[in-house]
Amino acid sequence: MRPAIPADVVEWQGASRMSAEATAAPAAEVDRGLPVAMRRALFSGLVAVTLAALVALMVRVLAPGGFGAFDLAVTVLFAITLPWTVIGFWNAVIGFLILRFADDPVAAVLPGVARVAPDAAIAGSTAILLCVRNEPPERVVRNLRPLVAGLAGSPYADRFHVYVLSDTSDPAIAVAEEAAFAGLAAEHDGRLALTYRRRRDNAGFKAGNIADFCNHYGDRHDYAVTLDADSVMPAEAVLRLVRIMEADPRLGILQGLVIGMPATSAFARLFQFSMRLGMRSYTVGSAWWQADCGPYWGHNAVLRLKPFMAHCELSALPGTGPLGGHVLSHDQIEAVLMRRAGYAVRVLPEETLGFEENPPTLIEFVRRDLRWCQGNMQYWRFLGLPGLRPVSRYQLLFAILMFLGSPAWIGLAVLGAAAAWLAGGDTLVDPGAGRLLVALLLPMWFAPQLATLADMLTRRDGAAAFGGRPALVANAAVAMAFMQLLVPIMWLAHTVFLAGLPFGRAIGWQTQTRDDHTVPIATALRLLWPQTLLGLGVLGLVAAAAPAALPVALLIAAGPALAVPLAVVTASPVVGRLARRLGLAALPEERAPPAILRAIAVATHDIRPGPPVAAAPSPAAAELPTCSRASAP
Repeated sequence: MRPAIPADVVEWQGASRMSAEATAAPAAEVDRGLPVAMRRALFSGLVAVTLAALVALMVRVLAPGGFGAFDLAVTVLFAITLPWTVIGFWNAVIGFLILRFADDPVAAVLPGVARVAPDAAIAGSTAILLCVRNEPPERVVRNLRPLVAGLAGSPYADRFHVYVLSDTSDPAIAVAEEAAFAGLAAEHDGRLALTYRRRRDNAGFKAGNIADFCNHYGDRHDYAVTLDADSVMPAEAVLRLVRIMEADPRLGILQGLVIGMPATSAFARLFQFSMRLGMRSYTVGSAWWQADCGPYWGHNAVLRLKPFMAHCELSALPGTGPLGGHVLSHDQIEAVLMRRAGYAVRVLPEETLGFEENPPTLIEFVRRDLRWCQGNMQYWRFLGLPGLRPVSRYQLLFAILMFLGSPAWIGLAVLGAAAAWLAGGDTLVDPGAGRLLVALLLPMWFAPQLATLADMLTRRDGAAAFGGRPALVANAAVAMAFMQLLVPIMWLAHTVFLAGLPFGRAIGWQTQTRDDHTVPIATALRLLWPQTLLGLGVLGLVAAAAPAALPVALLIAAGPALAVPLAVVTASPVVGRLARRLGLAALPEERAPPAILRAIAVATHDIRPGPPVAAAPSPAAAELPTCSRASAP
């Protein structure tokens, strides 16, 4: 029997036909080709050899004049920065080889997918979970309506049930939510059920919201498809994910590849164009060796509910500081727990499975990234969890190192500039070895983008969806130059935020500002002055003491030095309209919108000034206010 709904929960439900019970599925699929253990050994060996070679080359760079304590410190910092770069490089190389030479790249990393018929019957019951908190209801309904209509019009409408799981605390938005979702439910009354549930206490954030669903509704369904408030997912994608899940009874989580929606702000356009290039080769390459220990990103995925409820519940961590309490980045923890229970976690690397909205400004991007930073730092408590697979431990450690590499890069920049100044023009490094190191590292940084670019350019019509080869190359060059400016800005934001964690500095989980808005110069200066100071300081010291090293210093320091104008310009309505008119960083879906994006008219909204950015507790963090337990996804 389903537990009673608590008194502090608002609920109503639309009607539909009864769902069918799940039927027995065939045996679990087995990876074909090179055994998974050999794939992982090969990948580990390639990464280890590359790391050792790069560290040895750095020692060679620092060798002139002996190798002292300063050189050791630089080498250690450099080694800390390398895992993200080297792992990304080999993921991209493997991904390129699969994309270019495999008959079916998707089947190469997800066995059995080619044998799932596109019109296979669906027997199990699936819950569609949409988590919202203080979002504009009309926007959420706009994004959800095509999915609801598509499922309602399919032969399997009675196998699906939409749940809007609200943690909204604003009374006016709550009233509007109830009306908006009641209207959406009425549109499909009798064909597809839609239940709206609102908690008044959002304990546990998004993970707590989904846990509440599991406690009260989970036993009704076999699977759950998770969506964020900004998710846009075609019904065909949901049906495909569920069919693949039903074909493999040992598949616990199937994550769909998510791509950015066409955007109007220059910041979002440039960022997601670079991500679109990088994600294709990176995801395919990592899926090849991670195999059944794949990622879960918390949305646009399908879960097998019984093992999820039995094995993936997350209790609050001990302590009251920023690393205690409820886990913010819950998704990857749930993935490793599902794998520990014996179920596979895999990714479906197809670009037709759904969209998301990226932050429209640099300030919002920093806000989101620091929330992930705080959540990932909680992972250290799970590294020693008994029974985890080695790849699962790697995934948790890698997620931590993704942010711990930032202070190392900042340390390298500061030590390098200080050493150049103190040396007074004397040669401190082997210039030939230094040039070789930079020549190796720069393409490795962009290996995922370059690998996907190479795949598309070497196919007859591979660049057609991006406007042809010249447009693809030009846009890729601009997007990668933008990322070269952006990433060091984030390094300092991470560094200052990490330094504040032991002292209670926290971000938590706040509602995102998704609409385009301007960033005033005063706001950018207030929040990004530490980046500006660092960038100008490093460039000034190097220019005065060792001008020959200025090109290398620009790779790290140019972005921070230009952080304020970058934030203002890339949020400007004029620049955004100009970028769109010129086709700058235009995605294929902007050039030829698919039906679901035409339905929601995603690219027609105007840029307008957004809400003022709240003052940060510490401007050095380039971030925004701390949150209470009442914040949510």
